[in-house]
Amino acid sequence: MGISFNASSLLNGNGIDVQSIVDAILAPANASLTTLQNQQTDLSSDAGLLAGINNNLTALATAVAALADPKGALASLDATSSQPTILTASAQTTATPGTHQIVVSTLATTGTVYTDPVAGGPDVSILPTNVTSGDIQLQIGGTNGTTDDIPITAGSNDTLNTLASYINNQGWGVTASVVSDANGSRLAIYSQSSGSPGALAITNNTTILNFEAPVGGTNASLTVDGVPLSSPTNTITSAIPGVTLNLVSAAPNTPVQINIGPDATQAATAITNFVTAYNAVIGNLNTQFTVDPTTNTEGPLGGDSELRSLQASLLNDATYAVTGNSGLVNLASLGINLNDDGTLTIDNTQLNNAFTTNPGAFQNFFQNSSETGFANNFNSDLTNLTDPTQGVINLDLAENTTQAQSLATQITDLQDNITTQQAALTTQYDQVNATLEAYPLLLQEVTAELAALNGLGSTTSTTPSTSSNTTPTTGTPTG
Repeated sequence: MGISFNASSLLNGNGIDVQSIVDAILAPANASLTTLQNQQTDLSSDAGLLAGINNNLTALATAVAALADPKGALASLDATSSQPTILTASAQTTATPGTHQIVVSTLATTGTVYTDPVAGGPDVSILPTNVTSGDIQLQIGGTNGTTDDIPITAGSNDTLNTLASYINNQGWGVTASVVSDANGSRLAIYSQSSGSPGALAITNNTTILNFEAPVGGTNASLTVDGVPLSSPTNTITSAIPGVTLNLVSAAPNTPVQINIGPDATQAATAITNFVTAYNAVIGNLNTQFTVDPTTNTEGPLGGDSELRSLQASLLNDATYAVTGNSGLVNLASLGINLNDDGTLTIDNTQLNNAFTTNPGAFQNFFQNSSETGFANNFNSDLTNLTDPTQGVINLDLAENTTQAQSLATQITDLQDNITTQQAALTTQYDQVNATLEAYPLLLQEVTAELAALNGLGSTTSTTPSTSSNTTPTTGTPTG
């Protein structure tokens, strides 16, 4: 950009507009700075887009790894009950598919022992008249259990409330409470364990309390495929290997059928998670490579060849096929269809039929011992694609970071240079401006001196024009 001045206005004492001149001189440098800053903004935006794609890719890797896991969702088993109000069950992957007949005769119960009502309320002494001490012995766990002594001392634990508090502080695996109604107050002691380990009994009592016969503290009884079993709890893990039984109610005359087989729900969930994650990556990539008809341009990352390679790799993995396998050879044979834009759509009816008809072949398509299944292959590729240092997106991000650092250095250097030039130019043109503003006074002095030399000073008075020196007349920068 060139700079020119109106010569006729420079000598009237108004000077020049220093700021405009300095700005015009520095305009090319500032334009370069703006270009670098715009590049910096673009790099930052690209980094955000790459990070988003990388997050999608990581989520896809997690979903595919779940399909490749031999102990994951595709290998999961489900245990269904014909009478869930009597018995429910759950199965681990170690269970064996099959059917079992179970009869629940009784449930495991917790032991309870309680007293008759005490007149006078929970704060009267339970010791006989004129007696200052007593004793209660509580047996926990039946005849083969332990007996805990409860010494009663007047003024310490000789009321129902203080006795209940004393028992609760001993850590015996029981809970004592005072229950009051219209008939009075009772002491009730409950076992914290079910079955025979929680059976309670009073074996000694020298107080005025009258304990009723203990209740509960019995084991659950059931038959599994005709074999009688007893359990201290209503949750049983040892009756059928890999299966947990949860007893809900006793029904001695109602056989319950438990069916153990592949879990279609967990398999469908794992497939859905995979398709959702896959579509997120492909959709994000499609956004970058789709041409905007308005601007006739692709997305900000449309020129990234590495992303093109990633897209091609994912599409290739999605079309991977095996041979044989009872006809379940590719995603389409399972009801997972490839759309024109590279995304996937699930036909849930076909998917469920494929799984329930041949769950073994369904799992074998995704994973097998030779690791040649669809998920095995995809998982191997994704492991490389998401490598922290060599993964395609991570390499792009590393290059982006390097470029951003280089730009930051260039911007800082250029800003420092502009600041230095601005200071020097301002000083230089401030001096020029001061000279131009002083010109009318200088001219007046020279004129006066010349007049004196010519002998005119004593007879003629000359009044030179003076500068208003308000707003300087601006030089005219030209492009």
